[in-house]
Amino acid sequence: MNNRLTAKERAHLANVKALACSVCDQPGPSEAHHLKQHSQYLCIALCESCHRGPLMGIHGQRRAWLVRKMDEQDALAVTVERLITG
Repeated sequence: MNNRLTAKERAHLANVKALACSVCDQPGPSEAHHLKQHSQYLCIALCESCHRGPLMGIHGQRRAWLVRKMDEQDALAVTVERLITG
């Protein structure tokens, strides 16, 4: 699989990373969490804690996610809405 990003993919990821966290609303810049590896358009804007935090993060115990009763699809919907509405 070709892992090189197109200019449009890079621009999209930059726009996602500029958003506030889709779980806790911490102001950007955020990290882009991929729902599926190499799917650049299926990314969620997450702060470091909600992304990689050992207790709060999606790659940890997901406590922030559980408190807000969110899953990855809910967070993706928030990201897409923010991208569309600016």
